Amino acid sequence: MSSVTFDTLQFAKRLESGGFNAKQAETLAEAQKDAMSEALDTQLATKGDIIRLDGRINLIQWMVGFNLAFSMAMLWKIFS
Repeated sequence: MSSVTFDTLQFAKRLESGGFNAKQAETLAEAQKDAMSEALDTQLATKGDIIRLDGRINLIQWMVGFNLAFSMAMLWKIFS
C-alpha cells in the first residue's frame, strides 16, 4: 500500500467543526485516507512498471533501427 500524506486528525477536527460528532469525523477521515491510498495504488506507476516499460522502449528502438538499416540496404541494392 502506498504511503499517503493525509492529516486525518486535522480532517476530523474540521468535520467536527462542521457539525459531525467525533466518531463520525474519525470514521470518515480514516475512510478518506483509505480511499486515497487505494486510488494511488491503482493509478501510479511503480519502479517495476517503469523498468519494464524502459526495456520495451529499448527493444522497440532496436527493432526500428534494424528495420530502417535493412530497408536502406535493400533500396541501395535495388537502385545501384
